[in-house]
Amino acid sequence: MNRHTVRVAHLTSAHPRDDIRVFLKECRSLALHGYEVALVVADGRGDEVRDGVAIVDVGRSAGRMGRMFKATRRVYRKALELDADIYHLHDPELLPIGLKLKRRGKTVVFDAHEDVPKQILGKHYLHPWVRRILSWGFAHFEHYVCARFDGVVTATPYIRDKFLAINPRSVDINNFPMIGELENAVTWQDKADEVCYVGSIAQIRGVKELVRAMEFTRTPARLNLVGGFAEAQVEAAVRTYPGWGKVNATGVQGRQGVRDVLGRSVAGVVTLHPASNYLDSLPIKMFEYMSAGIPVIASDFDLWRTIVQDSHCGLCVDPLDPVAIASAIDHLVSHRAEAETMGRNGRQAVLSFYNWAREEAKLIEFYDQLRSL
Repeated sequence: MNRHTVRVAHLTSAHPRDDIRVFLKECRSLALHGYEVALVVADGRGDEVRDGVAIVDVGRSAGRMGRMFKATRRVYRKALELDADIYHLHDPELLPIGLKLKRRGKTVVFDAHEDVPKQILGKHYLHPWVRRILSWGFAHFEHYVCARFDGVVTATPYIRDKFLAINPRSVDINNFPMIGELENAVTWQDKADEVCYVGSIAQIRGVKELVRAMEFTRTPARLNLVGGFAEAQVEAAVRTYPGWGKVNATGVQGRQGVRDVLGRSVAGVVTLHPASNYLDSLPIKMFEYMSAGIPVIASDFDLWRTIVQDSHCGLCVDPLDPVAIASAIDHLVSHRAEAETMGRNGRQAVLSFYNWAREEAKLIEFYDQLRSL
C-alpha cells in the first residue's frame, strides 16, 4: 500500500482535539506526508476538518468514570465505523479496545505518553499498598496487551527501553517543539522583569513552591502563570500566599498567547517535583522555553541537569526549595546579558537536535514500516 491509500485513525478519550502531541504534531505530520488521517475525540466540540485531518467527535462524558467507560465505548464504535487500516491509541483506558481491534485483523499502535505504572506509584492520595497493587496490576495488563500490538510509540527514550522488552517494534517519538512556532520579535532590551510557567498547574508540578518563591524574590520580578489548575484546593491555597501578589494568572492560552508570554519573559520555569515518573521524563515545556530563546529554571534531576548543563541554557534548582527558586529567578532577571546568552544557547540546541522535524522523520519511518506489515 502507498501512503495515500492508508487510512489512519488516532483515538483519544481524554485529550482535546488541539493537543500538541496528538494533533499538532503526529496527526498533522502524517497528513502532510500523504496518509489519510482521522482523529477521534470526546470533547463535545463537534466534527471538523483541520489541516488535512478529519476530527470526529463522539461527545463529551461527565466525570472521570464517564470518560473511562462511556466515552471509550463510543470511541470504539466510531473506530469500527471508520474502518481504518492503522489505529493509534493515546490513552491507557483504550488498551482493551485495541485488543478488540486486533482481533478484527487491524494494525494497532499504542502511544505511551507516560510510564503509567510509575505514575500510579506517585499518586499519594492513594494508600501505599493500593498504589503498589494498582501499579503491579496495570504493568502486567500493559505487558500482555502491548506484546500483541503491532508497535508502541513512546514519548521518551526511557519509556521506549521499557517497551522494547515487551514489543520489539517500539520507538521513541519525543515531544520536542516545532522549529519557529514560538519565536517572537521581542528584543531582550524590551523584555519585562517577568518569568513564566506554562502548562498544567498542579501541586506535583511545583506550583506551591513557585508561588512561595515569589515572596522571596529581591528583584521586581513577576510570574506569568499560564494554564489551568488541576486541583481547586491547590488554587485556593496558593491564592492566599503572600507571593500571589506578584503573579499574573492568565488561565489557559492558545499558542499565540503562549508565544506572547514567552516573548516578554526572561526565563521559563519547570520545577516539577521529584516524582518517579518525572525523573526520566523530557518535559515539553522546557524545550519550548529553549525554542523561544529564553533560559530555563529546571528541577535538578540527573537527566534534566545533563541537558541544561550540556546546552548551557539555564539553571537547575531544588524544586522543593522556594528560596533556591527565588534566587535563580533573581539571578536571571538581574543578569540580562547572561540570560540572553543562555537563551540563545537553548534555541541553538533545539535547532540542532531537540526539534520536531527530527522526530517527525522517525514517525513517518515507523508508519512506513507498519503499512508494509
